Amino acid sequence: MLRHVLFSLLAFAAPLASAQPATPAGAAPQIELTAEASREVPNDLMTATLAIDANDTNPAVLASALNRTTTEALRVAGEFRDVRARSGGSQTFPVYDRQNRQTGWRGRAEVRLESRDFQQMAQLIARLQSSMQLGGIAFGISPEARRQIENDLINEAVSAFRARADLAAKAVGARGYRIKRLAINTGGVAPFPRPMARMAPAAAPDSVAVPVFEAGTSQVQVSAQGMVEAE
Repeated sequence: MLRHVLFSLLAFAAPLASAQPATPAGAAPQIELTAEASREVPNDLMTATLAIDANDTNPAVLASALNRTTTEALRVAGEFRDVRARSGGSQTFPVYDRQNRQTGWRGRAEVRLESRDFQQMAQLIARLQSSMQLGGIAFGISPEARRQIENDLINEAVSAFRARADLAAKAVGARGYRIKRLAINTGGVAPFPRPMARMAPAAAPDSVAVPVFEAGTSQVQVSAQGMVEAE
């Protein structure tokens, strides 16, 4: 009998507990907000990849050829003080004919360049293209410039967040608001690179014309996300 009474009391109390509201009646509204600030800025950093592809029946001879080309490319790059050069990816794999018989080896080696001096990059790329292929070019914002822009945008994003919070508080009939939580998100960059525009007209017959590049712009974005409580 005692067990039956205890079970009945618990069963009766459970719906009463679940029926309580999640927040007290008359509590101040809490509002989630997001505000953003962005700026379009010129790209000041250029990166490029050059590669050498070769074939040989002897893998050692192939490796030596790849190494000689990339070593010479890095040596030439050393003549350009404002260009940072480093070795990129390198791979060697077997080549087969239609009867699935190995006929030789194929290899590829890369050199990667980075600089804020586009003129030096153009001159270096033209010199290296006599023995290597240009694999790709990309433009972006240097870390130093991006940090400075983000610092300026933080103030703009927070100001935009406060303005939006003031509008939201007035919309719910409050006189003001109090910030409960605020997070600043940086690192948003949307590049808009422009392709190589044209080649310089004057060049010796056995050399590569110096390319002319247009770096384009990128959009840097900072967002402010958080919660405010109307007062």
